[in-house]
Amino acid sequence: MLTADLVNARRRGNELRLVSLDAPARERAWAIAAGLLAAAGSHVGRTREELSLALSAVDAGPREHRLRDGLAKLVEDRCQFDAADDADPVAVRHDVFTRASAARAALSITERFDRQAVVAAVAKERGTSTEAIERALFADLRGAHVLAAFSGSSAERLVSDYESAQAQAVLLRAVKVTVDVQCTSPLALRALFRRLKFLRLLHTIEKRGEGHRIAIDGPFSLFESVTRYGLQLALVLPALEGCDRWRLEADVRWGKDRTPLVFRISGERLLATTAAPPLPDEVEALVRSFEALASAWRVSSNGAILELPGVGLSVPDLVFERRPTGKGRSAPEDRVYLEVMGYWSRDAVWKRVELVQAGLAQRVLFAVSAKLRVSEDVLEGDLPGALYVYKQTMSARSVLERLERLCADPAGPARTHPPTQ
Repeated sequence: MLTADLVNARRRGNELRLVSLDAPARERAWAIAAGLLAAAGSHVGRTREELSLALSAVDAGPREHRLRDGLAKLVEDRCQFDAADDADPVAVRHDVFTRASAARAALSITERFDRQAVVAAVAKERGTSTEAIERALFADLRGAHVLAAFSGSSAERLVSDYESAQAQAVLLRAVKVTVDVQCTSPLALRALFRRLKFLRLLHTIEKRGEGHRIAIDGPFSLFESVTRYGLQLALVLPALEGCDRWRLEADVRWGKDRTPLVFRISGERLLATTAAPPLPDEVEALVRSFEALASAWRVSSNGAILELPGVGLSVPDLVFERRPTGKGRSAPEDRVYLEVMGYWSRDAVWKRVELVQAGLAQRVLFAVSAKLRVSEDVLEGDLPGALYVYKQTMSARSVLERLERLCADPAGPARTHPPTQ
């Protein structure tokens, strides 16, 4: 991942634009990338400091330093560094410094301090070589870490990754991001929505014409960890590659003065993959606990989008279906969806409440953290939705109780609007 200082961007009015590579610049970028990749490949087994010096020595013109440094950062991201484990560096330094202090105190005015003699003495005491002592002496410092492995790449691929990484780095400074997407494949659309939930991004989704508009809070709009959330937000760009068309607009704070600017980028489908991400850990834990109850309900990952035209939609994480207990039992009557909202904003919770109150057809249980200070009473009565407020972790038994309660209404919810498939 690039940092903002490695992004080659220009301000045009109130807009921030990435400087694109024309044909000559792209060829130069490929040449620089090739030099960086060769340097990394030849430095396996050497220290990080030696690698950094080699990368900074790759030929680049005065106006190409930012490009080279950005490509070098991506090369370093492909490196695996290990600290030497011959001995404990802290213990080795203690032994060396203690012996060195004693040796200096015993010197006469005409004698000179012999560093090698001190190192050799410590090596003899530890039953190792002087080379091992030298390696271990500062092995815990970052620059002394050894390049253990390097995942190579082509120069063309590295430059392509650099261009994508620049856009991701801009999103690290976002206040708000709006994305308009169009997906002809329902599978790709569900995969995108699941990815947003997996990344735990605070977002809303609404239907817009033939596509959907996704509004995401940026890291600079939050009081919590800017860096961690920003990295999650940056991963939105790869998630958009399964859509037919997309257009992203971000309100960013750029430069030392945090100047408000608008950043825009768009694209079309590059990859055919639409694989959904795995469920979040807390949802996986709930699934395991629920299955251990051995109830009449079976739980599975959800693939449906629940939409009420003109109002909004919900993308549940799980679907619960009650196993038929007799002939003629209607499966849809025994289905309940679960959307885990966790630590989302209170506003997102109220939007789900409005969705149910406006006539959402399917039974849905919304799991919400108690930290959002929302009462379960806001959804009660004969509505086909309910809130489950939990404190630390979700309880499988509590979920089971609410499933039974939601299905206790003999009339059941109306089914005017089937889920989007």
